[in-house]
Amino acid sequence: MTDPSGTDTGSDIRTAATSTAAISTTDAGTTAPGELAGLTAIVTGGASGIGLATSRLLAARGARVAVLDLNADGLPEGLTGFTTDVTSRESVDAAVAAVAEWAGGIDIVINNAGVSAIGTVEANGDDDWRRVLDINVIGVARVSAAALPWLRRSAHAAIVNTCSVAASNGIPDRALYSASKGAVLALTYGMAVDHVRDGVRVNCVRPGTVDTPFVSNYLKRYDDPAAERAALDARQPTGRMVTPEEVAHAIAYLASPFASSTTGTALDVDGGLTTLRIRPLAT
Repeated sequence: MTDPSGTDTGSDIRTAATSTAAISTTDAGTTAPGELAGLTAIVTGGASGIGLATSRLLAARGARVAVLDLNADGLPEGLTGFTTDVTSRESVDAAVAAVAEWAGGIDIVINNAGVSAIGTVEANGDDDWRRVLDINVIGVARVSAAALPWLRRSAHAAIVNTCSVAASNGIPDRALYSASKGAVLALTYGMAVDHVRDGVRVNCVRPGTVDTPFVSNYLKRYDDPAAERAALDARQPTGRMVTPEEVAHAIAYLASPFASSTTGTALDVDGGLTTLRIRPLAT
């Protein structure tokens, strides 16, 4: 799902643990050749939002794409779904093993599954903290750990985590969400140094506010949705929200063999939000 504060990701990977990896395939069998031809990519939360845009782009560039999601049915042609709950190690291990058996290996992992949280530290209770950290942070660790034995065998191994500008910018009413994405940023750096000698590159993208259906639904709660949308657009110095496709292209770059010297990097896709301070327009 996409948080209007500044990311997130794909489907809402919450509960409903599964003990086996149920496979839903809409794969036409082959994809157009490209820079990722012959490689297999896992995309968690890949059924909607940034995850779906990323899955489609990786497939278009030649990868075999396995979408790990709570709802992995009805995917576009060229994507293969594996029903997975990232809060369950049993479910994750089964899904990753099923992907490896289906494809003969794993080369790329896109840790994109995540959920939002709105409010100050007073607004979110312990259950909220456990749920969001379990999905947004521990979910990344579970999927990565399950995939690493396969990634070590790949000549082009890469992990890309979907982080957020909230990891390093103070955004109102996003204390829990920001904490979770700050942890993802630290985890990215930690994993990058741990596995560089394994030949596994680890990077993350930090999107700004991304224009997804979740944002549109979120805006409906306001008396003036158009005004709120304008405010979200204005948060980026470019004057508009980021598109899922723009984030997908950044992820695809970091996952590509063309980025073989890029590891331990956080790539901002935020319309300049993090580093630019522009003057207000004259009135």
